[in-house]
Amino acid sequence: MALFDGLKENHEDYTSYLDWTEEDKLKYMEMAYKEAERAFEEGDVPIGCVIVDFDGKVISKAYNRRNRDGNTTSHAEIIAIQQACKKMGDWRLEDCVMFVTLEPCPMCAGAILQARMKKVFIGAMNSKAGCAGSVINLLQTAGFNHAVEIEKGLMQEKCSTILSDFFEEVRKENNI
Repeated sequence: MALFDGLKENHEDYTSYLDWTEEDKLKYMEMAYKEAERAFEEGDVPIGCVIVDFDGKVISKAYNRRNRDGNTTSHAEIIAIQQACKKMGDWRLEDCVMFVTLEPCPMCAGAILQARMKKVFIGAMNSKAGCAGSVINLLQTAGFNHAVEIEKGLMQEKCSTILSDFFEEVRKENNI
């Protein structure tokens, strides 16, 4: 069997996500936001993620569990990608898009690239660690064998506010 036998064919015809309305996009980002709220309730940085196929079917949902799990890699995006790969039975998620409440970090951007995801919808930007344009844009760096479309600012104020509220609470608890 040749190395590339069995790879999915290019699914350029699966573009129904291009026809999604703003209301459709907000519905999925609201799901990601609800995941961020779960992280907040558990004392973790409130970041949520939802992966959706091109037809609008939710494949996976996850929230940041880094503190809960005591694991550096327990970011919402990583967990959602792992769940989606398991559900899809493939490491390639090229027929999927991601909705995430905070701009992906280097690790998550790398995983998104490796999964060959088509597009990422981002709530708030991350000026300290963002890799979809804030610090660097790994998702669209020339030279990689894949590039990811980006749409920024979906529910930006709400996604930013939950993060600000979380860190304000942390500072109060630590008397900072």
